[in-house]
Amino acid sequence: MHSYIKANLAPNKNIGLIKLHDNESFKKMRKAGQLAAKCLKYIEEFIKEDVTTEYIDGLIYNFALENNATPATLYYRGYPASSCISLNNVICHGIPSNKKLKNGDILNVDVTLILDGWYGDTSKMFKVGNISRKAEILVEITQQCLDEAIKILRPGIFTGDIGETIQEIAEGKGFSVVEDLCGHGIGMIFHDHPNILHFGKKGHGYELKEGMIFTIEPMINVGKKDIKLLSDGWTIVTKDKSLSAQFEHTVGITENGCEIFTLL
Repeated sequence: MHSYIKANLAPNKNIGLIKLHDNESFKKMRKAGQLAAKCLKYIEEFIKEDVTTEYIDGLIYNFALENNATPATLYYRGYPASSCISLNNVICHGIPSNKKLKNGDILNVDVTLILDGWYGDTSKMFKVGNISRKAEILVEITQQCLDEAIKILRPGIFTGDIGETIQEIAEGKGFSVVEDLCGHGIGMIFHDHPNILHFGKKGHGYELKEGMIFTIEPMINVGKKDIKLLSDGWTIVTKDKSLSAQFEHTVGITENGCEIFTLL
C-alpha cells in the first residue's frame, strides 16, 4: 500500500509519497503545460534539413526567456542544454549539437519549462523530409500508445493498467517497450513519485487518485528493448542501433477522468 499526501504539505520536496494536488495547482500546471506545448509548436517550422539540433535548442531557450519561463533541463544535474533532442536510434536525453538534420531523420524534442515554479513537461516526434515506412509506422504506433494510455485514465485504475495498455499496442506490432526508463510524478519539482512504467499488468502498481499529476512518455523501439548509455553520461541509445520513438504528455487525474496539461 503506497501512501498519499496533500501536495501543499510538501510542494517542493520528493518525500517518497504520492502527492494529491488541488484545483489551484491544476490551474498553475495548465499554464506551464500550455507554454511547453506552444514551444513545441513554435519550433516545428524550423525542423528541416541542414538545421542543427543546437540551433533548435537555442530557439527553445529564447522562447522560454521571452515567456518568463526557465528551461528545466539547463544545468539540471549538469545537463548542458535547454532541451533533449533525440535522433533516430537515440531513445532519450540526446544532447543538442552542431550535427545537421538530414532527409529521413526522425527526432524527439523533449521540452520542460518552469513557469511560476511549476513544471510543464512534453515531447513529440518530428520528421525531416521523406522518412522510411518503418519509421512512419513506429511514430504512429508510439503516438497511439500514449493516446490509448491517456484514454483509460481515471481514479481507481492502477499504474499497471497504463503499462499493460502501452505494452499490448507496441508488442502487437512487433515493437518493444523500453523498460529501464519511465514517466514520473511532477508539479513543483521535476521528478517526483510515483514512477510510471510503460509495461506492466492490470491491477498492479499504484492506484490512481484524484489530484495526482504525472507524465506518461512511452519509448518504443523497432528492435529490442535493450539500452546503452553513451560516454557523455546522458545520451541513451538502442543497443541494437534500431530506431526509437517517444511521445510525452503531462496529465492530472480528475474526479472522473483526466486533464492533459500539455495538449495544445
